Amino acid sequence: MPAREQCGVVGVSLQSTGAAPYLFRGLRALQHRGQESAGIATSSHGTLYHRKGMGLVHEIFGQEILDTLRGPVGIGHVRYSTTGSSDLENAQPIVVKIRDQDGAIAHNGDLVNFEWIRRRLQAQGVELLGDADTEMMAQLIAFEYGRTRELDAAIRRAAAELVGGYAVVLLAGGRVYAFRDPLGIRPLVLGTVDGGAAVASESVALELMGGKATRDIAPGEVVVLDKGQVVKTSSIASPGARAHCMFEWVYFSRPDSIAEGRSVYEARYRLGERLAKESPAEADLVVPVPDSARPQALGFASVSGIPYAEGLIKNRFVERTFILPDQRRREFEVRVKLHPVPGLLRGKRVVLLDDSIVRGTTLREIVQMVRSAGASRVDVRVGCPPIRAPCYFGVDMKARRELVAHGREEAEVAQVIGADSVHYVSVAGLVEAIGLPAQDLCLGCLTGKYPVDVPEERHRFQKSLGEF
Repeated sequence: MPAREQCGVVGVSLQSTGAAPYLFRGLRALQHRGQESAGIATSSHGTLYHRKGMGLVHEIFGQEILDTLRGPVGIGHVRYSTTGSSDLENAQPIVVKIRDQDGAIAHNGDLVNFEWIRRRLQAQGVELLGDADTEMMAQLIAFEYGRTRELDAAIRRAAAELVGGYAVVLLAGGRVYAFRDPLGIRPLVLGTVDGGAAVASESVALELMGGKATRDIAPGEVVVLDKGQVVKTSSIASPGARAHCMFEWVYFSRPDSIAEGRSVYEARYRLGERLAKESPAEADLVVPVPDSARPQALGFASVSGIPYAEGLIKNRFVERTFILPDQRRREFEVRVKLHPVPGLLRGKRVVLLDDSIVRGTTLREIVQMVRSAGASRVDVRVGCPPIRAPCYFGVDMKARRELVAHGREEAEVAQVIGADSVHYVSVAGLVEAIGLPAQDLCLGCLTGKYPVDVPEERHRFQKSLGEF
């Protein structure tokens, strides 16, 4: 199981119908991407309506609240903190003044050069109220708007200075502006809903809003939605390279989503098939860590011929543990979240399938749970190569010392988590399962080579740090 999730964004432009119910449904579909806070901002005849809170989407937005969010256009966000603390001040969307009009902005991802841009804005006399990069991005756009007087041009100028992974929705002047980093690290999908147009972090959100996805927003593309239609598209200067985050297929996205034209479910199933070929095991049962590793376990069972079993039952009314903001709470919650089926595992050799291992603390609890249920042997197979380096683009794993695979071989990782063996899928196997060329994926957390310059890190086209 990986580190905490990133965030989810959604934007809607309709011709006349209220946007809030669509945004609510879209955020519910993206709840797995963030459970610390949620927010919605809508606009009607130049008036901005805004509500956000700590907790889950359905806890914050009852019908009474939704009725106050008026207008046919709006944006929404579910969050966990990457840059910026976990509090209401940093919950999104963030309301910002863009010259003479109120606007709102929400974003998914992280910026590598956050501090540099922050200092630049402060030198220009811009006051930043919080410590989230989202507010900083909004202020940078507002600053550029003062020079260009065209918002989409201001977005392009501002985005050209941003280094990192980001997918952004901005509400201003009755329009939704949606844009994505030039490498496509963070996902953003364009589609239609009843009587209008919409964008979201995942295709499934558009479908659960009653619409459908039409295409991925291209890396570096700025899309403008107005009165239910796409009225303009333009591009940020792009190097032409791609670096889609491989974690979208490994864990982040829902299995019923399509990412960059590739089925998330099918990629995970193929990861399990590849694992069975690369790292077979003699066992009686293949058991997934629910829910995220279920397709991988089914693929492993299919190739290996070992029976598949739901040996761990998930309490579906408990938060996703790795989105929780405190490690001790995550360790406690896993014992509430999962429970073995009585008698099923007793005396059995178990192949335990997990989607990935980051810190290893939660998986250690799960391995112990399986052993306590009577398993005679627990072999762990992992549908992601070893995570040995930090992520700087929106995933909460920024310190090497926290990564269980950093500086350890598989046998040492097995000892740490209490398993009889641990084997990871290979990088080649991961790339093949996703179905995109390796050069179009961000594999920085696996290889330590990043798609953009990160201070004191190597980028993937670089042979040594001395080349900076």
